Amino acid sequence: MPYWRLSSFYLFYFASLGALLPFWGVYLQDQGFTALAIGQLMAILQATKIVAPNVWGWLADRTGRTLMIIRLASLLTWLAFLGIFAVRGFWGMALVMIIFSFFWNASLPQMEVVTINHLGARMRRYAGIRLWGSVGFILAVMVLGVLVERQGSGVVPLMALALQVGIWITSLLVVERPVEARPAVEGISILSLVRRPEVAAFLLCGFFMQVSHGVYYAFYSIYLTEAGYASGTIGAFWAWGVVVEVLVFAIMHHLLERFGARRVLLTSLGLAVVRWLLIGTFVGEPVILVLAQALHAATFGAFHAGAIHLTHHYFTGRLQGRGQALFGSLVYGAGGAVGSLASGILWTGAGPQATFVASSLVAALGFTIAWLWVDRERRF
Repeated sequence: MPYWRLSSFYLFYFASLGALLPFWGVYLQDQGFTALAIGQLMAILQATKIVAPNVWGWLADRTGRTLMIIRLASLLTWLAFLGIFAVRGFWGMALVMIIFSFFWNASLPQMEVVTINHLGARMRRYAGIRLWGSVGFILAVMVLGVLVERQGSGVVPLMALALQVGIWITSLLVVERPVEARPAVEGISILSLVRRPEVAAFLLCGFFMQVSHGVYYAFYSIYLTEAGYASGTIGAFWAWGVVVEVLVFAIMHHLLERFGARRVLLTSLGLAVVRWLLIGTFVGEPVILVLAQALHAATFGAFHAGAIHLTHHYFTGRLQGRGQALFGSLVYGAGGAVGSLASGILWTGAGPQATFVASSLVAALGFTIAWLWVDRERRF
């Protein structure tokens, strides 16, 4: 198994995410965009996940050239991102973000397929590879936090571009392993799988989990900046959340074996309710924020690992690419886009605290759906 080649892709991919999620909103604010416009632009990063993974997933499944798709999408990502340096105004920025994120959001779901195929029966070792993505995220937010504090937010697109080139280079190093068909489910259509109550409930609770994260990804750094925290401190908050996430990834295979994916998802959703309430209520208390950021290990890390495990179980054989793409588009794409848009509207109209409380309620709705319908009788 090409452990380091696979891990390096995750490292650069999530490092680029670490450059965009914490600081892109700050960069846009410094460029003169309003809170509503920032919410709309951040929603673009998520909304393209609705379409892009399915288009590229269908193409990968049809051609059987998954790795070629990853390499092409990675190349076109940084080429399209160059447009950021040439545009001005909302519509120009929106156009470039639509094009670049259409390619950027295409590669990760397909790399999940490549990784899973390499793992084979060793699926529980997935978290050990994925944790390097968290390491990349930590390094990016720590370095960029210091750079933004010293040089301003203009360094953000430069760092993002460099990391996107790194994604492309590492994609050239990865080798592909053919999909091992699983005959028992080869005749099942993806639509028939989605119609199964437990699969539909799984996707729906994931959708609400990501809706609840919308305010965090779009406005957390702005929220802390307005509360008086320096950029370096804000980067440290982001990094701390992912440090704890790395620790969870390191032991996730034990947690899945011991408790099963259903309990992991339920715990993650329950802790999301607590996390958003803490952030919305205690922004002036650094110790409470440190505790709330530690919960990122559950609300993203544990949730993601458990969800990938269930997605791999539900969508097998030649449906793997489209299954991972469907999960990414409905959960991270549609959920993230709705969350960013709604948070932009609420942030402007009701204020930060009300927006975080609303996110907590959305996470509670996801918990209820998972409790009632997601694999109550089975443990994976």
